[in-house]
Amino acid sequence: METSKLDPLEDIPKGRLATLLEVLGVSTKLGLTSFGGPVAHLGYFHNEYIRRRKWMDEQSYADLVALCQFLPGPASSQVGIGIGVVRAGLLGGLLAWIGFTLPSLLLLVAFAFLLQGYDIASAGWIHGLKIVAVAIVAHAILGMGHKLTPDRDRATIAVIAAVITLSWHTAYSQILIIVAAGIVGLWLYRKKKAEITSNLQIAVSRTFAVCSLVLFCTLLGALPLVTSSEEVGWLTLFDSFYRSGSLVFGGGHVVLPLLEREVVPTGWVSQEDFLAGYGATQAVPGPLFTFAGYLGAIAGGVPGAVVATLAIFLPAFLLVVGALPFWNGLRNNPKIQGALVGINAAVVGILMAALYDPLWTTAILKPMDFALAIILFMMLVFWKLPPWVVVLAGAAGGMLLG
Repeated sequence: METSKLDPLEDIPKGRLATLLEVLGVSTKLGLTSFGGPVAHLGYFHNEYIRRRKWMDEQSYADLVALCQFLPGPASSQVGIGIGVVRAGLLGGLLAWIGFTLPSLLLLVAFAFLLQGYDIASAGWIHGLKIVAVAIVAHAILGMGHKLTPDRDRATIAVIAAVITLSWHTAYSQILIIVAAGIVGLWLYRKKKAEITSNLQIAVSRTFAVCSLVLFCTLLGALPLVTSSEEVGWLTLFDSFYRSGSLVFGGGHVVLPLLEREVVPTGWVSQEDFLAGYGATQAVPGPLFTFAGYLGAIAGGVPGAVVATLAIFLPAFLLVVGALPFWNGLRNNPKIQGALVGINAAVVGILMAALYDPLWTTAILKPMDFALAIILFMMLVFWKLPPWVVVLAGAAGGMLLG
C-alpha cells in the first residue's frame, strides 16, 4: 500500500532546495548581524553577497541598488529581495526577505510584550555596533568607489551628490538627486557605445510582473476607499501600514515619523510606547521597517504584529518583482547605461554622505570611538575577518568604552 507524501519539499529538486536553503541561511545570518540602518545594510550585503559569494558582479549590484533607490519602500530590504529572486526565483526572494526580517521582528515583538521600560538603546554594546556600521559602510564605499567612480567626471558627480545630500534634507531629496545624476550621465555619455552587461536570469515572467504592479496600485487606491466607509478592524490596520510602506522614499528613518502619525492619534499606540519602540528599533539588526511589527503587537497582539509587518513590506515585494523582469532590457540600452553611470556615481556620493550623517555623527563621539572604528576597519579590510567576528569585536569594544 502506497503512503501519501507528507513532505512538500519532496517536489523540489535537490539542487534547487539546496540553493533555497542557502539563500535562507545567508539572509538569516545577515538579519542577525546587520546593524546600523539601511545604508549599513547595503555594506553588509556587498560584503556577503558580492565579495564573498559572488552571487552578482559589482555592476549588477550597483544597478540593483540604483533601481531600489528609485522605488518607494525599504531600499535595503528591496535589494535583498532582488538578490534572492536573481539567485533562486520568487521563492528565493521570499526566503531572502524572511531571513533578513524575522530576527529583528521577533526581537521587537518580544520587546513589545516583555521589555518596555528597559533603555536598551543606551547600552554600551549598542554604541559599539554603531561603530561597526561606520567601518562596514566605509569598506563598501571603498569598494564601490573604485568600480563606479574611476574618473574625474564620475568622482565629481559623487562629490556633488554627497554635498547636496548633506545640505538638503527632505523626504524626496535623494530620489531627485538620483534623477538629476541620471540626466547628467545621459548627457555626458550620450556618444558612448553600449557595453554588454551580464544578463541575469530572472525567473519571473513579464505577465506576473505586470500583475504585481497592478496589484500594488489597486491596493493603494482601493484600501482607503474601503476603510473610510466603515470601521473594518484588521483591514484598517493593514491599510495604514500598507500606505506607509508604499509612499515613503528615503528608507526606514523616514517611515518612523510617518508611522507615528498613523498610530498615535488613532489611539492604537501611546506616545510613550511609540518612543520606547523607536529606541529599541535603533538597537536591533535588520530592517527598520520591522518597527511596524512592534506597533502592530502593541495595537493587536501577535495577529496585529503579523498584519502590520506583511502590510508594510508587501509594497516593497510587489514593486521589486514588478520591476526586475524589465531590468535586463533597460540595463543594456545605451541611453539607460549612460544614465546608470551617473546614477551609480550619485549612489556612491549618497553613501558617503550617510557615512557622515547619520552614522558618523551618532557613533564617533570621542577619540576612542574613532580608534575602535579604525581597528574594526583594519579587521575587515586587511585581516579579511568575517563580518560576524567584526560585529562581536565592535560590541565588546563598545562595552569597554562604555
